[in-house]
Amino acid sequence: MNRLGRIAVVAVSVVGLTAASAWGAPVAWPGGSTVATADGSKVLGTNISGLTFQSASVLWAVKNGPGKAYRMVPDGANWKPDPSSGKTLRYANGKGDPDAEGVVSTPDGLVVATERDNSDDNNSLLKVLRYDGTSSASTLNATREWNLTSDLPDVEPNSGLEAISWIPDTFLTAHAFRDDHTGTTYDPAAYAGHGTGLYFVGLEDNGAIYAYALNQSSSSYTRVATIASGFAELMELEFDASTGRLWAACDDGCQGRTTTLELNAAGKFAPTATYNRPSGMSNLNNEGFAISPTCTAGTKTVLWSDDSNTSNHALRRGNLPCAS
Repeated sequence: MNRLGRIAVVAVSVVGLTAASAWGAPVAWPGGSTVATADGSKVLGTNISGLTFQSASVLWAVKNGPGKAYRMVPDGANWKPDPSSGKTLRYANGKGDPDAEGVVSTPDGLVVATERDNSDDNNSLLKVLRYDGTSSASTLNATREWNLTSDLPDVEPNSGLEAISWIPDTFLTAHAFRDDHTGTTYDPAAYAGHGTGLYFVGLEDNGAIYAYALNQSSSSYTRVATIASGFAELMELEFDASTGRLWAACDDGCQGRTTTLELNAAGKFAPTATYNRPSGMSNLNNEGFAISPTCTAGTKTVLWSDDSNTSNHALRRGNLPCAS
């Protein structure tokens, strides 16, 4: 969602953040204060929304209009699209223009959260789409899609699914994740065909996170949990496997803040901290947030994507301590 579409709700977002942050006031960013641009000038343009690391040397970015996926590779300290990048995204039937807002690289493939079809942008369409990121084709048709519209709150077309992350079953079972659907501890065997983990999607309109078991052989799904992110609005989710923390990110409407959520003794994800953006970064329209899987000299790289492409740059980089 772009900045103009959100001006009217900024004040509500800040109030909601304050009310939701019962675990403590925002504190300083735990990493370095310096932030630098991480892409070439005028390379990606506006509408870059979601980010995900496939590996330490491969980053994916999605554009929400027109719907595209960019495979990014290192360019010195920066990132650039590889020669086959800028792939046009379509629905499974080869039609439409998915408003790609969030993306995550998983064992199932490249999975994208969308809030509408840009070809029919007056109607909300909350779909999760799976793509084959290894394809050399310039246009990618979804290999599977899950329409979550009827299972989620009724929202405006530009206030839908903004974020997606994936958490492996091994982590969830090791920490006795609570299954709201069954009312017991999560048991992966209860969801045949869902793969090896759950998908966590974030709804911009209310800031809530919804965990789903998505059947990888059909369009069926089951909602496993509903989680409060700590924000009244939500733009990005990122699971850091090295720390077991689920990060939720908000954009300039929330002053660029992030929260961390961890599984508590009841098996539920709950916010544990709220962080201000790094002091060296302006209050940008950041809709994407990704943490490198690699730790180097005590720190790991963090990337943000700016939907507004401020000063002709869509990507910025900072860092976090490896234990954060």
